[in-house]
Amino acid sequence: MKYSIDKKEQYVIFTPMEEKLDSTLAPKLKSELLTVHAEGYEKLVLDMSHVKYVDSSGLSALLVGDREYGNNGGLFLISGVQDHVLKLLKISMLDKKLNLVNDLEEAGEAVFMHEIENGAVEEDEEEED
Repeated sequence: MKYSIDKKEQYVIFTPMEEKLDSTLAPKLKSELLTVHAEGYEKLVLDMSHVKYVDSSGLSALLVGDREYGNNGGLFLISGVQDHVLKLLKISMLDKKLNLVNDLEEAGEAVFMHEIENGAVEEDEEEED
């Protein structure tokens, strides 16, 4: 599986350079997502701008990422979803479950807002103690 990883200060952008996210590539994607998480990154943006086709294995990989990064206040965003893939996400109602953003700029803003919201929560908890 070809991909690029751009590690920012607050999050990672993971970009599969593949047109199909199917049963041959989905296990590798799951593995890479888990590896990045194990490296200590809790916020990941999956840039799907190159992906034109996803099957059930690919959807499963997206759910693994969402579950893994969603634990302990992390964040898993999916950016740049192509029309065909978006239709499949809507049919399967995963567009309601997954955090979809239009582009990487919107993803960066969402990470920033997530940081503010979680920072505010942590400060409130500290004040109560």
